[in-house]
Amino acid sequence: MRLFNFAVLMLLLTAGSGTIVNEGNDFEEDHTPQFDYKDPHWCHSPGLTNGDVKCRSPRGPSYRSTLGTRCSLKCDRGYRLIGRSSIQCLANRRWSGTALCRKMRCHVLPLIHRGSYTCTQGFLVDSKCDFRCDRGYRFEGEHSRTCLKTGSWSGVQPVCSDMDPPKIKCPPSRLKFAQSGKLTATVTWERPVASDTADKSLRVALIGPAPGSEFKEGPTVVQYKVTDQAKNRAACKFIIRVEVRRCPELTPPLHGYLTCSSDGNNYGAACEYHCDGGYERQGVSTRICQFNNNWEGEPAQCVSLDFKSDVNTTSALLDQFYEKRRLLIVSAPNVPDQDYQLQNMMIQTNDCGLELRHVTVIELLGSPPHETGRIKEDKLTADVIQGLRQVFRISRLYFSMVLLDELGLDRERFIAPVSSDELFSYIDSFVLNEEERERLERHRDFCL
Repeated sequence: MRLFNFAVLMLLLTAGSGTIVNEGNDFEEDHTPQFDYKDPHWCHSPGLTNGDVKCRSPRGPSYRSTLGTRCSLKCDRGYRLIGRSSIQCLANRRWSGTALCRKMRCHVLPLIHRGSYTCTQGFLVDSKCDFRCDRGYRFEGEHSRTCLKTGSWSGVQPVCSDMDPPKIKCPPSRLKFAQSGKLTATVTWERPVASDTADKSLRVALIGPAPGSEFKEGPTVVQYKVTDQAKNRAACKFIIRVEVRRCPELTPPLHGYLTCSSDGNNYGAACEYHCDGGYERQGVSTRICQFNNNWEGEPAQCVSLDFKSDVNTTSALLDQFYEKRRLLIVSAPNVPDQDYQLQNMMIQTNDCGLELRHVTVIELLGSPPHETGRIKEDKLTADVIQGLRQVFRISRLYFSMVLLDELGLDRERFIAPVSSDELFSYIDSFVLNEEERERLERHRDFCL
């Protein structure tokens, strides 16, 4: 009879609420399924070995397995719940989940060096393990640990350490000279060996630069610290002193300046002589600071640029400016040419700016037989004029300017007058090197 009722109930649950139509009569009958809350044993009675089950039923506290009853599950001390902590009695006469209580234990405690331990209940919950050290070793840490209900041990693992501190000896202090062209020296040494009466495994820590490091000028303290397993400590230290050998500071030449590598006057530093616009260097270009604290060679001088305009070939003229000056060749059909007059006025106004950039102006004016070429007031020969026009393809028919760099290479052509700002901007951006740009920036107010 109960199986029949359960089958009817499941059919109603599957179909839901609906309407039954009687074909022989003109009426409809409404059937709504009803749950049997009165059956006190809808689900089997819940139980949990080594645990406790607390249920709450819609029928009251006396019912533990009616339809809709909810039960909470909790394990006894020393056990861990595996599964659902809360279940409900469902319409299919089954609980919504299962659970069990598993006995808890802690992980196996590792052995301690120079010591041992004994436990009351092995590694189960509430087991207490007592530690002891071998003769001659000191106990550090807690004397016992307990397996907690969370499955972990209380406290931390103790250690047994020896009574004597370790020993270590550092290498002697030393003096080193900085390397050539540097303010540092590479110093190496043998790593000191530490020893201890009980432990063979020692931790040696370096305080300071490692062997083979670059040491700066002056004293540097290097220290070693050693610690044994019992946390006994010892230390030693030594000093590395680096000395930088230096030459007397060089004086810049009159009408020139110096650019130096490294720190300027230390051993191995190189200083190069440079001359201002309109001057050329006489003597060595570079001097190097020697280990004996003296400079190599004699100082150079900057003398007024002296060139010959009456040479007979173009190469003879250009060779005088090679790697010394840049050239700006201005060409015009005649002196009254309006473009030439305008450009000439702007060039003369900013002659100082051209000197700062090491630029010399060559003018080629007119046509044969009245053609002239000049550098300021110095006249050029007809062969040189003709050679310049052929080498750099400069026409006599219209105004033009050709800018040559220090190596005589054609860098830019202008077929109309340009302002000094435009001309100088191009030279500064595309012709000067980084060092020249920095120096130009420092002396920009020189022409004001």
